Amino acid sequence: MFRLACVPGATPAKWVRIWQERLPDVPLELVQVPTDEASALLRDGGADAGLVRLPVDRTVFSAIPLYTETTVVVVPKDHLVAAVDEVSAGELADETVLHPLDDALDALDWETRPGRPALERPETTADAVELVAAGVGLLVVPQSLARLHHRRDLTYRPVVDAPQSSVALCWREDATTDLVEDLIGIVRGRTVNSSRGRRPAPEEKKTAGKPAANSKGGKGAKTGRTGGSGKAAS
Repeated sequence: MFRLACVPGATPAKWVRIWQERLPDVPLELVQVPTDEASALLRDGGADAGLVRLPVDRTVFSAIPLYTETTVVVVPKDHLVAAVDEVSAGELADETVLHPLDDALDALDWETRPGRPALERPETTADAVELVAAGVGLLVVPQSLARLHHRRDLTYRPVVDAPQSSVALCWREDATTDLVEDLIGIVRGRTVNSSRGRRPAPEEKKTAGKPAANSKGGKGAKTGRTGGSGKAAS
């Protein structure tokens, strides 16, 4: 069993499919975890690796950045913002902008958050989306969360000068197992035969080396090398 933690908005489907093709005998379990609890889960061994939001403590964790998300503002479809293609943080100055307790952007370097704060902070991003639909305020989130909590009566627009959230594959540095290395190879796009991928089984090594071992020098040996031995193909 390999446990992969995923924060809200992370999309592991492609990598899960490749894992299942390459490692059918090792079940992969997805562990859903709130953004602000992901590091603690990995530190305590609750998952073997995770798709988390940066930053993380690099004295404890290794991390491979995967992609960076556009930051967007979620608004009702009849809001003025919905009439434009994008906005700046300054253009939201007169708006009430909700700040949920599980805000995925909290860890970013954002000196001044846009808009005016609401009187109370919603418990979750999902709660904040409900309040946007009720006309209480707007919500600034990574684009994947706007998609995750999509409603037909809401839309979103990019906030061009807002900090952006990056998603990374993360694991405890002192727990870099063979299976973690397999996952690293998958997310980096390595083929199954990559020199840094999963090590070949003993039978595969023996088969690959057999043609060279049976060559006996002279013309036969030369023909064997040009005919595609394991050494020439590597």
